[in-house]
Amino acid sequence: MLEINPLDLYALSKNNHSLHTSNTASFSSALQSASAPQSLDSIFQKAAQEYDVPVALLKAIAKAESNFNPEAVSSAGAQGVMQLMPATAQSLGVTDPFNAEQNIMGGAKYIKQMLERYDGDVKLALAAYNAGSGNVAKYGGIPPFEETQNYVKKVMAYAGEDLTAGTYVPSANTLYQTQLEQSILNFEDFTENDYLLFIESLKNDMTSSLLSVINGTEEEEEENQLFEQYTLLQNNALLQQQSSDFTVSGLSSSNVNLLGNRFQTFYDTEQ
Repeated sequence: MLEINPLDLYALSKNNHSLHTSNTASFSSALQSASAPQSLDSIFQKAAQEYDVPVALLKAIAKAESNFNPEAVSSAGAQGVMQLMPATAQSLGVTDPFNAEQNIMGGAKYIKQMLERYDGDVKLALAAYNAGSGNVAKYGGIPPFEETQNYVKKVMAYAGEDLTAGTYVPSANTLYQTQLEQSILNFEDFTENDYLLFIESLKNDMTSSLLSVINGTEEEEEENQLFEQYTLLQNNALLQQQSSDFTVSGLSSSNVNLLGNRFQTFYDTEQ
């Protein structure tokens, strides 16, 4: 359970003049941007331009590999939209294979390397993407593997279609949460939306705790404390005023606690 003083935080919200403000992007603004739905089609277009690879080919590979699923993981361990193996992803500079933009850019870079290796022969490049360039060299062409031969045919067929990849919302994976933690530790100015982000995330965390209470997994004293804190947050005038315009809640419990501690420290310093 979060260890905060809700009375102090409530007082902080009632004295908006005490909040630091900045013309630079706030932590909450950065989080909203990172958590907003992103167009996969736009990312494919960007990757196609970056690596001079037909966008239709990139989408066709993604369709065959993962059906445009940024969180896909194969039985062999391939990850993300373009189904990059961890070692391959690392060699391509992909630090988060479940970040759709990184994964697609990495896949585009890799297929570009294969196209250059095989003098623009798309079928050989696809065979290498699927079975490895070692097998292409070993068999002097498309390997006689049923999976690889079907893969090449499938991708070539998809490349002739007008595919739409759609949008996705970034997931709160471990690397993402670590980046948020660093942002919380590093940002210097507190804005009103930063505070609202904390309150919204805290409400969600308390709701989960209250559900545990209902299920009989909390002691009575802690139940009363949770209820009092939650009621206080529900009655927060600042939250009631603007919560409808603030919907981002991408923080883990540990990051909610960390952000709360930053506000608590700031409040204690101001007193």
